[in-house]
Amino acid sequence: MEIRVFCVLALLLFSSSFLQVARGQTDPAAEVVEGTEEAGDLGIVGDDVQDFSSESYTPAAGVETVCVFPKNPSKVVAAGVESELLVGMKNDGESHLNIIAIQASVHLPFDHRYLVQNLSVQAFNNATVPPSAQATFPYMFAVSKFMQPGSFDLVGTIIYEIDQNAYQNVFYNGTIEVTEPGGLLSVESVFLFCLAVALLGLLGFWIRGQIQNLSKKTKRAPKAKVEVGTATTDASTGEWLQGTAYSQSQANKLKKKK
Repeated sequence: MEIRVFCVLALLLFSSSFLQVARGQTDPAAEVVEGTEEAGDLGIVGDDVQDFSSESYTPAAGVETVCVFPKNPSKVVAAGVESELLVGMKNDGESHLNIIAIQASVHLPFDHRYLVQNLSVQAFNNATVPPSAQATFPYMFAVSKFMQPGSFDLVGTIIYEIDQNAYQNVFYNGTIEVTEPGGLLSVESVFLFCLAVALLGLLGFWIRGQIQNLSKKTKRAPKAKVEVGTATTDASTGEWLQGTAYSQSQANKLKKKK
């Protein structure tokens, strides 16, 4: 009897957890709208649309945005080459969001008042984000191929409508690194490499010349002269040699000379 009761309770717990999972999957409050599946579903028009850079709107309450560079986490952008970023949008409000456009601009990093380039405006026709939902929208951009390599600030905004009122959120305001097309090997890097090699070569020649000069000075240094004096016979020396074989031989030599 106890085993049957235990089996019935276990079956009820399993069925209740299964129902909760099923409800969580069909709950509209947890619905996530993926906006990167098909460009046709999003109604992407292109970049030949109205320029919203002169307009300034405020962000709506309950709307949050994030930005991801999916294929370029280091945010290195080649001049003239198209790059992609994804704009994530979360709607915690009570009304639908109608996405109008995404736009971006490039500024000098030390002062955003100096505009370097207005990038393309990407418009949407039927992209919406329901309440309590999330969506992701792609944005393709390319900086000018004539842009000087270096660090610049990218400012990206997304414009949307709620109840026919326009709003905008800044989804990215940070630094990107612009490089010359062709990868890491640029004219500037080649020039710096050649300059470094030339400086190292000059330093090597200078060190070699210094070593040669030191060796020549060492060879030309005059040798110390050793003076050899003549031995003189002192009178006191003959006194203590008297009576020895040496004094007798000297006396015999003197007699022969006479």
